[in-house]
Amino acid sequence: MLCANGLSKNFGGKPALTDVSFHVKRGEIYGLLGHNGAGKSTSLGIILGMVMPDHGDVTIDGISVMKDRSKALRKVGAIFEAPAFYDYLSGWENLRILMSYSNGFDSKAASEAIERVGLSKRIHSKVRTYSHGMRQRLALAQALLPEPEVLLLDEPTDGLDPEGIKWFRDFILSLRDERGMTVLFNSHLLAEVELMCDRVAILREGKRVFEGAVGGLQDDTPTFEVALAPWDKAGKIIKEIGGEVLAPSRIGLSKNIDPATLVEKLVAAGVRVRAFSPVRRSLEDLYMEILNGAPSPN
Repeated sequence: MLCANGLSKNFGGKPALTDVSFHVKRGEIYGLLGHNGAGKSTSLGIILGMVMPDHGDVTIDGISVMKDRSKALRKVGAIFEAPAFYDYLSGWENLRILMSYSNGFDSKAASEAIERVGLSKRIHSKVRTYSHGMRQRLALAQALLPEPEVLLLDEPTDGLDPEGIKWFRDFILSLRDERGMTVLFNSHLLAEVELMCDRVAILREGKRVFEGAVGGLQDDTPTFEVALAPWDKAGKIIKEIGGEVLAPSRIGLSKNIDPATLVEKLVAAGVRVRAFSPVRRSLEDLYMEILNGAPSPN
């Protein structure tokens, strides 16, 4: 649905992006991750036609943003950087003005979007009285008008409280599950990204260093958290059967080794097994490995 191909961009002679490519499938929630300055916002700016790349192109449903920005973005809704509104006007008046800049104001569609984001009770209040979370909901209502097929979100949960973050997560998942919407967003909240995204790309210093499925982050070598005593005797047995001691409380076993077989050998040798549980490799683990320069899977 959305393809970024070979994006490169320099600002003042300094590279912001270097040959970055990623592809978002129709109906997929895709996360763009990286530290500040990694190139996430530059990538979204290029997708929205607000930043012109030095090289590369973006297509949305096969239409080039560089060649026909207006047509390509007809199917796109977005919250980019900090959403700005007229504080002295109500939320309703803001939507009416902002919609009139593009496709004209549709009061029925606006009412439906407002109801969907849970802002009906306060939509006629001045925006200056809105909390940060209410402003984000108003921005989301604007992004959903008219009904887009692709939603682009730049740090959408930044500054939200835990309740607001959960609401946002559930809302985005419902857009994908009920309406088949394609969503691309960047975020620093790795735990939330892991809960929401089908796939992610990680940017580091303007380069894509990883792209893959969130559900496929497990190591080729399964890892286990253990409590064994005496440790010296346990370590020898683990190495004898082809396992690896990763830390005093963590071991790795190849997939052809049955953990039950290892536990049986340990007990038979007089090793006390107080704990033996699998460790799931998280998105945060992968992210920190990449930031620390460890080899990545892709």
